[in-house]
Amino acid sequence: MTDINETHLEAILFAAANPVPAAQLAIVFGMPLKEVGALIDRYAESLAKNARGIRLLRREDSVQLMTAPESAAAVEAFLGIEAAQKLTRAAIEVLTIVAYKQPISRPGIEAVRGVNSDSVVRSLESRGLIEEVGRADSPGRPLLYATTADFLRYFGLASIDELPPFEEIIEEEINVLKD
Repeated sequence: MTDINETHLEAILFAAANPVPAAQLAIVFGMPLKEVGALIDRYAESLAKNARGIRLLRREDSVQLMTAPESAAAVEAFLGIEAAQKLTRAAIEVLTIVAYKQPISRPGIEAVRGVNSDSVVRSLESRGLIEEVGRADSPGRPLLYATTADFLRYFGLASIDELPPFEEIIEEEINVLKD
């Protein structure tokens, strides 16, 4: 393919139902992976500086388009969708633990929380916010969990690196408990 530009990348990402691996884009565009990475970077920068209604979500070696978090209410109103069901405090606790300690096992989550987390983990998994990513090399080989691309979309993040430092989360929790 000749004359590859951000328009072609945008068209493919718009048409794709799932995240698109950068390696697949390199094959389609007939260009080195490094050049595809530069193209993705330029496109992401263009979206960010032009205040558009979409964002580029990067997860590992894949990319996809997502609705800009600030446009969620308008899109929900248009589609007639009710706002997403709020997460319980227990779900938020488990998500926080998984996000900052991933990959982590259910026993690892329970060691931090101090309570059984079976039902919360199942609920978050069924909502697509966490997923099984392997097994631990410890006795019993428990399942390991990590956050998903849906987790990033739910919280309006482009990557897990955008989470606030863990120390800020602890400080906020302490302040809430003081009040």
